[in-house]
Amino acid sequence: MAEFRLLGVDGVVSKMRGLAPKLQRSGLKKAARRAMNIVRDSAKAKAKSLDDPETAEKIWKNIVTQDSPKEGTHVGGVVMRVGVRGGAGSNQHSKSASGNPGGDTRHWRYIEFGTEHNPAAPFMRPALSENIGPVTDRFATELNSEIDAALRGP
Repeated sequence: MAEFRLLGVDGVVSKMRGLAPKLQRSGLKKAARRAMNIVRDSAKAKAKSLDDPETAEKIWKNIVTQDSPKEGTHVGGVVMRVGVRGGAGSNQHSKSASGNPGGDTRHWRYIEFGTEHNPAAPFMRPALSENIGPVTDRFATELNSEIDAALRGP
């Protein structure tokens, strides 16, 4: 899991401290989701090029951005993740993932990380590493606009 810390945003932080905790959290979540949607869209584009047109399963349809409140509580902030619906579990205790929009795509991890027989063709990791700058910029602008909107009021 990649973790980022923003430096040089003292003005935004001081504005944010003037808001109620609920407004702070909702503004952070909205800005983080909009920023991470850049990574989601990049991962979807990369997965489309890797998907086998012969099969009914479409990995790109199962790539989503989601909030992780439990991790957010643990680290003391907001955690937004980009992942593949259905996860990576496939054993006798796994639930069926066939109800997902792209079908049962739990095999995505074998494509991402490779196996001893197939080379890795990563699409999730490069989606993040190639977009760190745009994600950071989008997060900062969205957070600033959310704070300004909250300070203006309804």
